Order: sequence, then structure tokens, then C-alpha cells
Amino acid sequence: MIDRPALGAFLRGRREALQPSDVGLPPGQRRRTSGLRREEVAAVCHMSPDYYARLERGTGPQPSEQMVAAIAQGLHLSRAERDHVFRLAGHRPPDSGAGSDHVGPGMMRIFDRLVDTPAEVVTELGETLLQTPLAAALFGDASQRQGPSRSIGWRWFTEPGARDLFPPEDRDTTARLYVSSLREVATRRGPGSRAARLADELLQRSDEFRTLWDRQEVGLVPGTVKRYDHPEVGRLELHCQVLLDPEQAHVLLVYTAVPGTESHDRLRLLSVVAA
Repeated sequence: MIDRPALGAFLRGRREALQPSDVGLPPGQRRRTSGLRREEVAAVCHMSPDYYARLERGTGPQPSEQMVAAIAQGLHLSRAERDHVFRLAGHRPPDSGAGSDHVGPGMMRIFDRLVDTPAEVVTELGETLLQTPLAAALFGDASQRQGPSRSIGWRWFTEPGARDLFPPEDRDTTARLYVSSLREVATRRGPGSRAARLADELLQRSDEFRTLWDRQEVGLVPGTVKRYDHPEVGRLELHCQVLLDPEQAHVLLVYTAVPGTESHDRLRLLSVVAA
């Protein structure tokens, strides 16, 4: 059962403990009280201000699991705080650790400061959880993807056009990297895991995947420089920096271009196109 008074009190306390800069928002106008405004929380949680206000007042409907997850992410809750909110809302907390879509608050704080940079938070299966606007302009809007197609490895072997962004001369190596990575994750997580199920489905769907899987390759390491052929700005050579959250098995990928290069100018042009 939902505990509306306790849920409202907890959300109010977390909101009042945060500043706009904590969640990637500008300071805004002068504030009479500390903490975030309700409309600011609603914005970062992708819901209406009225809906969120009713939750805090204890007069709203029981939020869905998807809505609770959005609130937990928007308020930068820790995993324990997220689970607490799920229980107050009358839901069982989602599984923790590998396979969780909840991005830890530490990684969220870093991500929120990368507004003008292509950056993504991805799972160990290559599922994009968060994107900056410039990353969405470069790779496509990940929020539109559902089910297995959230994984870049799945799209690579099953969806026409998934490789168009990659130069033809890089595609064979990229395919081997995806297969090698999935093999390692499936072995680490064991039979019955999401990784193992994804591998089984790809073995049935793709002859190319099956051929590469039979090679038994592991330990392939991607290069730090990535090349992309963007349809609007052309060839981009970007350095990829990686930050790992081992507890959640999430990776923050940040893409930068060397100043003064053609790729740097084209990345700036892409930011204009995205805007």
C-alpha cells in the first residue's frame, strides 16, 4: 500500500536539500527559500508540476513504477533512497546492481555538467540510459528505443542502417568488439542473465553474429579514437574517455575533439544543428 504522507514528506525533504546546480539547472532568479522549486523537480523528472505537487501534498494517485524511477533519477537519489521511495509508493524495488537502469548520484553529478559535450551513460549491454543533447544529435535519440533495440549490439546485427554512422573500414572490427564484449558479460553474469538471453537471441537472428561468436574471441579492447560519418557534418574523429561505476556496471562515455582540428570545427557545427 502507498504511504502518501510519508512519500510526500520524503520527497519534500530531498527537494529542499538540493540546489539547481546539483541537478544540472541554472541558478535562476533570487530565491526566498533554499532548495529546488517544485516546478524544477517536475522538469527534471519529466512530469507536470501539478502532478508532482500533489505527490508532495499526499493527495495524488499512486505513481507507477516508471514514474517513481523517474523521480528517483531526477532527485539524484542513492540506491537505498530509491528503494525507500519505491516502498513508500507501494511498489517492490527493482533489482540492484548489474542490469539496473538507475544511474548513481555521483555519475549523475558529473553527467549534468557535460551539457555542451557529447556524453552518454550506458549499461554493460550497450543500452543508453542518459544522453546529452549533443550525443543525441550525434548518435540518435535513445529515448525512442524500446526492448532489445536499446542495445547498440542488438541493433548492429539486426537493424538495417545501424552501421551507417561508422566508416565501412571500421565495421568489421566494431562487430568483433561487440561480440567479444557480450561474450565476457554473458560469462560473468551466467546462464539465464539478460546478457546470455541477448546472445541466444542474436545467435538465432544473425548469421554474422553466429560466425563471430564461434571465434571465441574475448579481451578485445576498443581504441580511444572513434570515427563517425555524420550525415550532416561529415567525418568526425573523437577521443572517447570512459568513467566506470562498478557498482551499477554503468559507463560514462565522453567524446571530445582535439582543438584546432577539422573534427573540432564540425563538432561545434553539430551543436548548432542540434540547437
